[in-house]
Amino acid sequence: MQTGLALLALALAASLANWVAKRIVLKGVLRMLGRTPFEAEARHVGAIVARLSNILPTVIVQAGIAAVPGLPANFVAFVHSLCAVIIILTLTLALTATLTLGNELYQRRPDARNRPIKGYVQVANLLVYAAAAILVLAALMNQSPLLLLSGLGAMAAVLMLVFKDTILSLVASVQIGSNDMVRVGDWIEMPKLDANGDVIDIALHTVKVQNFDKTITTIPTYRLITESFRNWRGMSESGGRRVMRALMIDQNSIGFLNEKELAKFARFSVLRGYLQERQEQVCTWNEAHAPEEILDARRLTNLGTFRAYVLAYLQSRPDIADDKTLLVRQLAPSENGMPLEIYAFAKTTVWAQYENIQADIFDHLLAIMPEFGLRVFQRPTGSDFAFLTQERRYAAERDLRAPASLSSQRNL
Repeated sequence: MQTGLALLALALAASLANWVAKRIVLKGVLRMLGRTPFEAEARHVGAIVARLSNILPTVIVQAGIAAVPGLPANFVAFVHSLCAVIIILTLTLALTATLTLGNELYQRRPDARNRPIKGYVQVANLLVYAAAAILVLAALMNQSPLLLLSGLGAMAAVLMLVFKDTILSLVASVQIGSNDMVRVGDWIEMPKLDANGDVIDIALHTVKVQNFDKTITTIPTYRLITESFRNWRGMSESGGRRVMRALMIDQNSIGFLNEKELAKFARFSVLRGYLQERQEQVCTWNEAHAPEEILDARRLTNLGTFRAYVLAYLQSRPDIADDKTLLVRQLAPSENGMPLEIYAFAKTTVWAQYENIQADIFDHLLAIMPEFGLRVFQRPTGSDFAFLTQERRYAAERDLRAPASLSSQRNL
């Protein structure tokens, strides 16, 4: 009867402490937090305080179980160890929730995207759980935690093998954060892992990339250190995106310009200054050297004039950046023709607008190229061979009809 009454009294005391902690202390804390302007943070802090309130009745049970008469010593030790485990787990969950709250508060900073701490928070949570596991084992075994820690030295190799990825990811997270290699929102490209899109999350073990087809690629964090990848942040911050594409010109269509063609090109307002300057240079050189043959004289070419037109056309476009590199250059000729490459920067980084600007430029250049007597080189297709075969058949038919027509003319 004494044991039962003592247990009942202990249960009532624990229940009363739980009621006081939940109904009075917790409500008072929540009411005070509700008066602050930080409503979201108040909810998180309230959840942490509610979790900590479970410690008070557990401490009362742990301290009062030894005062109950008639209980076996083993049962008292078990209850004491169980209460210690509950207290350790409660503190562990509260501490990890506090770390998560700290990470959420940090993410509201303006520079949080540049230096995320989510990986460090995950490492801290991992250390807290590891320490909690050691303390729980020590409480259940009724041994000192230092005794368990001394045995971990022999397990260091096993632990390093088990947590190999975690260690690599931790080192990679430190290097990524210190060197500012990747931020949330960056467009990165990693062909080996089929990743080409925006970074949406940087954690301890993984980096999530949302590709442009809306699929998600998960990259191990340490792969960003051990392998190369492309970060397009510099392009986004510069405010312009590069246009680098070549027109393949048929080399058989390149030639000198005559006076009639020069007069025709003078109608182009963007070419008048170029033609006047170049003609003066050519005339001055020819007068100074007095070439005997026309082949020895300097003359303007349709390709050079077209290159000057392309450069002037790009300079006149308002959507092409004039403060960045702007080139129209010839590359080495090959069996595919003469490459005339355009190297410029659009004044936007928006993908759709960039593609429209690039398409407008080459639509115009492809359409106006015949005005300069130039042709685009492309490999012959089936329709080209069919046209050539048809032309040969018509020529053969004309040759067969030719003798008959000649004999009829003689008879007449």
